[in-house]
Amino acid sequence: MVQQEVLYKTPKTLLNKGTGFLNGYSHTLNPYTGCTFACSYCYVRQMPVSIFRNQEWGSWVDVKVESAAILRKELKCAKSKGPVTIFMSSSTDPYQPIEAKEEVTRALLEVMVSQPPDFLLVQTRSPLVRRDIDLLQQLGERVRVSMTVETDREEIRKHFTPSAPPIQARLKTLELLRDSGIPAQAAIAPVLPSTEAFPQILRPLVHRVCIDDYFMGDGSGGKRTKRLPVQALYEELGEQEWYDPAAYQMVYDRFSREFPVEQLFVSQKGFEP
Repeated sequence: MVQQEVLYKTPKTLLNKGTGFLNGYSHTLNPYTGCTFACSYCYVRQMPVSIFRNQEWGSWVDVKVESAAILRKELKCAKSKGPVTIFMSSSTDPYQPIEAKEEVTRALLEVMVSQPPDFLLVQTRSPLVRRDIDLLQQLGERVRVSMTVETDREEIRKHFTPSAPPIQARLKTLELLRDSGIPAQAAIAPVLPSTEAFPQILRPLVHRVCIDDYFMGDGSGGKRTKRLPVQALYEELGEQEWYDPAAYQMVYDRFSREFPVEQLFVSQKGFEP
C-alpha cells in the first residue's frame, strides 16, 4: 500500500474553462487535486499537475478547502454571463476515498442545488456517489452521473486498477441511481477486456452507454497513454488485441445487439451535456 500524503490548500479559483475534449462544457470543476484510485492508465499521469509534482501518482491528494464559498461566488458570476454547464471532474475522482471524510464534493453539490447550473455531469467510478442521492435528486434533469465501468471482469479490474472500487459495487450503485430516478450512464472508458455478457449485465441498469478508449479519449490521440506502461499490462494477460484502436468497435457491436443505437455513444459525444 502506497503511503498517501494529504495536503489542505485554498484554491484561487474552482471553475475552469472547458477546453479540448471537454469543450462542450462551459466549465470543469475538480474538488481535489490528485487521485488515490491511481488507475494505471489515467491520462492525468502525463499532465503537468502530476509530472511537476515529482511524487508517484496516487500517493498524494490536495483537499481544496473553503470550496463551497468560492464556488458560490464564481457560480453566481458565471451564471450572469450565460449558460453554465459543468463537468465534475476532469482530472480527479470527486468521490475518491478521502471524500467520505472531507465532503468537499457534497458541499459543492449543496451550492449547486441552491444555484443550479444548466447541466452538471458527475464523472466517477466510486459507489460513494450513492451517499449524495438526496442532493442529486434535487437537481432533477440538470444532472447526469457517469459511472465508469470499464469491464465486467473483476480480475481485469484488479489487474489494471487495483485501488479502484469493485465492479459489483459500481453496478449496485447504478441500480440505486436508477431506482432513485437520477439520470445516469455507464462509461466503458477506457475499453478493457470484457465478456460477451457485458451488455446484458448493463441493460437493466442504464439507458445510456458511452464507449471510449485511449486513442480517442486521452486528449492526445493515444500519445499520453503510450508513454505509460499500459500496453505491457495487456501483454501480461495475453490480451494485447484489446490494446488496439479497433477494440472499441467490437464492444460497440456487442452493445448494439442489446441497446438501441440512440442509447449508445462513442468517446467525446458520450460525455457532452
